[in-house]
Amino acid sequence: MDVIFYVVPGLIMAGALFMAYRIVRRWLQMRGAWNSGLTAEGRCLRAYATVSGGHGDTSVRTALHHVYEFITRDGRVIRFEEEGGPGTIVEGDYVTVYYSEGRQVVATAQPPSRVRHAVATFGILAFLGVIVLFCAGFVVTYVQIFGPYSDFLFSGGSGTSVAP
Repeated sequence: MDVIFYVVPGLIMAGALFMAYRIVRRWLQMRGAWNSGLTAEGRCLRAYATVSGGHGDTSVRTALHHVYEFITRDGRVIRFEEEGGPGTIVEGDYVTVYYSEGRQVVATAQPPSRVRHAVATFGILAFLGVIVLFCAGFVVTYVQIFGPYSDFLFSGGSGTSVAP
């Protein structure tokens, strides 16, 4: 039964580390698109909203999505979807697309906001780091209190228990 006190924190830590990986990866992609110096005129093909939550007492979250299309300087037509763009962009609008070339083109229609993006990224990473440290501390504390050597630790090293 003790395995649950190792598995659950381990799964939480694995989830937090995976989220941190995805956030850093996206941050590097956005930074690469902004720093590449490549821009193109793109067109918004579709704008739509997704709604989640609202079951019982939970709050409703609405996310705005845009589908853009642009042509790279080597003539490839690229279509991508982005969440969280401004609500003022509607279907048919032209936008500036920032992209980086390569085997896989990474593009964004969000204007460069390096400082704001970095602060948000590091804030989320700090939060995830606290989660990982809490879970690791929980496991270490559990092992110290209930682990196989807990009697030895709390008896002063004599091997006999100090229980009343």
